Amino acid sequence: MQGFKKKSIFLILGVVLPNLFLQTSKVNAGSFGAEIFCSMRDGGNDHESSWEAAYAYIKKQKGGIFKVSPKQAAAQITESVIRDKDTFSYCVQYLDNLHPNRKLIRELESEAKRKKEEAEEKENRRKKLEKELEETNEDFSEDTIDRYSY
Repeated sequence: MQGFKKKSIFLILGVVLPNLFLQTSKVNAGSFGAEIFCSMRDGGNDHESSWEAAYAYIKKQKGGIFKVSPKQAAAQITESVIRDKDTFSYCVQYLDNLHPNRKLIRELESEAKRKKEEAEEKENRRKKLEKELEETNEDFSEDTIDRYSY
């Protein structure tokens, strides 16, 4: 029974302690990622180069098995800027570029869905017509009629 307790303690420590350290590094990575993004934007760089630099830093600092998604990195930068408004007051104007227009994305997705449904409907109509044509052809005999034979 004591062996089980020791194993469970080591298991708990093995799961909890690394997560504590990962959370700290994640917060620091997001904060410094925000600093990179905001400094580059304030220095006159475009959104893409600033975003790529900040995202690359956050991904590199995260470590571990799972990668940081662009949405997560953008959320970390936004959170850091909002949390420390005094330091990043000049950067608030750039945050909208981190989060794309959700309405536009929804419209594009619905347009793609509509086109897919139209293509499926067109394909179903084509198959239905082919089936009707085959059924109609079955009604006619294969024998040819020679109009000159009496």
